[in-house]
Amino acid sequence: MHRPRLSLLRIIEMNIGFFGLQFSFGLQQANMGPIYGFLGADEATMPLLWLAGPMTGLIIQPIVGAMSDRTSTRLGRRTPYFLVGAVICSLALFAMPHSANLWMAAGLLWILDAGNNITMEPYRAYVADRLAPDQRAAGFLTQSAFTGLAQTLSYLAPSLLTAFIARDVLDANGIPAIVRIAFVIGAILSISTILWSVWRVPELPLAPAERAALAQKPLTLRATLAEIGAALSAMPRPMKQLALAMLCQWYAMFAYWQYITFAVARALYGTSDPASAAFRAATLTTQQAGAFYNFIAFVGALALIPLVRRFGARSVHAACLAASGAAMLLIPGVTTIPALFALMLGIGLGWAGMMGNTYVMLADCIPPERNGIYMGIFNLFIVVPMLIQTLTMPLIYAPLLGGDPRHVLMLGGGLMLVGALATLAVDAGHRHPRSEGLATG
Repeated sequence: MHRPRLSLLRIIEMNIGFFGLQFSFGLQQANMGPIYGFLGADEATMPLLWLAGPMTGLIIQPIVGAMSDRTSTRLGRRTPYFLVGAVICSLALFAMPHSANLWMAAGLLWILDAGNNITMEPYRAYVADRLAPDQRAAGFLTQSAFTGLAQTLSYLAPSLLTAFIARDVLDANGIPAIVRIAFVIGAILSISTILWSVWRVPELPLAPAERAALAQKPLTLRATLAEIGAALSAMPRPMKQLALAMLCQWYAMFAYWQYITFAVARALYGTSDPASAAFRAATLTTQQAGAFYNFIAFVGALALIPLVRRFGARSVHAACLAASGAAMLLIPGVTTIPALFALMLGIGLGWAGMMGNTYVMLADCIPPERNGIYMGIFNLFIVVPMLIQTLTMPLIYAPLLGGDPRHVLMLGGGLMLVGALATLAVDAGHRHPRSEGLATG
């Protein structure tokens, strides 16, 4: 299919919906750990309450990705999925901060992550579908930039709201009012930004030959599962080689999100009590630091576009992971807030690479007609490490890590460095025969 070249403005507009989606993810990353702490969660077993993300991703994304490859509607192949997912996400965001207990919060997180996962891979496939091969780096790194911008604002939202509402105003369940309002803002953004992207940059209509081919592929669960199996057996070699790097970086990042607030509370505020005023102060400091690293990711993703063109996504991504790994190793030793913010430079560069470079490498080696299914399968490289982390952390937290969240961050830093080395081993010279344009070097 001929894909007309899009202006930078249109590439930005088609990714605005990703801004709303990532604002939702940012709210989770910044607030679910503290919310669980406010509701009485135990540190060692807390990762089990984060099972929603990896489990819904494991089940939903490959199936939805494969189904979107086989879908043909007046709205397009991908659009119906990320519209439905955005509605589910918005409803869950409205309800989340009203959680009365741990299990209500955990249950709503399952619903929220289901909505996010229904949206995520069809959205990535939509970008790959819509852009000419030599514009995909700009498309995915713009998407990464929106991830950084959205999560900057979502992390910062509770702190900004303290200008109007005191941070110690709590509801009956101990959840701050500023957190509740931030989630309402996220719910509105989730649906409105998706609608904007769909309106401004609609999907391209399928060619008659493509519609005829789709008519021969039944949209049934059995056919979808068979397609997933066939795609797994035909997985391109570079995609397989990315598995180790993805395991290391996503295990580390998931652990970071879960424990960074608790680590900062100990390192800078000398507390491990989630009910204390010092812990609430640590929560805001962590959110502000998170906003800063996401701003670095926003700026960094744009800066990476010419670097990827010149040096290739593989080399640039390895450098990004190394910077993130060094930062995680050093965070437990910080004694001042400025030092913590300085280390966020490394975390931000790593996050920019994770959200952009890996998809540049992926899009260049997969057949275009299977963009949806391979984007969904690739998500397994994200959620399986998260699932492994969720199940193993309660087993190693006390005996191997001394029950100290700062040691979790040091483990994550070591894994990031291993991930950088594994990235350099990926065969970046192989591209799918029907792909052309940017080499991933």
